Amino acid sequence: MSLSIPQGEFFGLLGPNGAGKTSLISVVAGLVRPDRGSVSVMGADVSSDYRRARRMLGVVPQELVFDPFFTVRETLRFQAGYFGVRAADPWIDEVMHHLDLASKAEVNMRALSGGMKRRVLVAQALVHKPPVIVLDEPTAGVDVELRQGLWQFVRRLNRDGHTVVLTTHYLEEAESLCTRIAMLKAGRVVALDSTRNLLATFSGLTLRLGLDQARLPEAFVPRVVSRDGARVTLRLGGYAELETVLAQLRQAGVAIKEFELEQPDLEEVFVKVMGRH
Repeated sequence: MSLSIPQGEFFGLLGPNGAGKTSLISVVAGLVRPDRGSVSVMGADVSSDYRRARRMLGVVPQELVFDPFFTVRETLRFQAGYFGVRAADPWIDEVMHHLDLASKAEVNMRALSGGMKRRVLVAQALVHKPPVIVLDEPTAGVDVELRQGLWQFVRRLNRDGHTVVLTTHYLEEAESLCTRIAMLKAGRVVALDSTRNLLATFSGLTLRLGLDQARLPEAFVPRVVSRDGARVTLRLGGYAELETVLAQLRQAGVAIKEFELEQPDLEEVFVKVMGRH
């Protein structure tokens, strides 16, 4: 695969299990050496200029990895020390505040719940203020409150100029957060575009109608997805077709009793892309 992510972008990396998302992140983070090709972070090659590349990168891993012998604050101080960051306590306090960890600062890591441990992993990735943040399934197994707080904080970091790369199985998160998305399948990039373009290219509007009669105008037949008596689901290419449909119903003397218009979503796009040969 070959792709480049501009500085300051919120980028989504999507794909089914086994598509290669975590493998790619492991190469970028220097945990795995690629057989060929090259990867650089902010211009630093991850193999030949690995010290600078590591400093530019903060990774939140998919697995819960923690040292059971230290408190939360000690864990974050050690992490800062690994990157040569001195006097890190003010920033550590700010990160803990935004991740709702302040009350757990002096609690031993092994005493934390799974959701709290994941918060600490996020804090560890941010403690050296990296310009590039990679989030590998950061909200897996965490509660709704943390999810909302985490995304507020990450959005703020992105607004401040941090590049964010996100992998997630919660496609609604990717749809609302990411400006551009790459979809991976079997180790290859099979779709790469802005979120808006992906939604527009691969998906249309779904119109669900409850009518006062089962009879439909002949022009509707190509658009019908499903039909159950006077209830019909239509596929529209876009908003421009909506007025045409309503006008055809009026001309045919068919009245609308129920009306529901569904926007295209990323899940539908994902299924279509992954289903292609």
